[in-house]
Amino acid sequence: MLALFALALAGCGSPSQPLPMAVTPASALQIRGWVPDAFKAQTGVAAVKGGQQTNRWWGSKVSAVALQQALEESLYAVGMRPPAPQPAPRFELQAELVQLDQPLIPAIGVAVGVAVRYTLVDQLDGGRIVYQRRIANNEAAGLTEAVLSPSERLRIANERALRANIDLLLRDLVTLRP
Repeated sequence: MLALFALALAGCGSPSQPLPMAVTPASALQIRGWVPDAFKAQTGVAAVKGGQQTNRWWGSKVSAVALQQALEESLYAVGMRPPAPQPAPRFELQAELVQLDQPLIPAIGVAVGVAVRYTLVDQLDGGRIVYQRRIANNEAAGLTEAVLSPSERLRIANERALRANIDLLLRDLVTLRP
């Protein structure tokens, strides 16, 4: 009976959450000191494209809404996102989740690959593209992180991969001098 219950739990889908996908406070503190003055409180996030809702019976996916919230939280943490929506920020970050590679059947260790296409647009300069890049990376979660639930391991790997992806984006953006 216990084995049947464990199998039932393993099949439940768990969507990726925005806060674990946002950059860590330590990374935000590191990056904050390097943000160019032109980006400070001047970068907003457009509606994220791509993503997929999690099926309640199996797996773990990343929704566009969760990724957008993670991006907004990360930009705010490093001082790039304005605290209020008005006045409109000078720059708009556009993101599209173009790839989420997951194993069909999660095993002991789960590796996830993600790719996000980012575009930073200067709204004051007629929509000029300041930055455009497709960032791809991989992350994994092991058996010890969710012993009974492969979908939880998948969720953890998804969140880690996107947190690393956003971290790479922010480290790229601070090298720009608009």
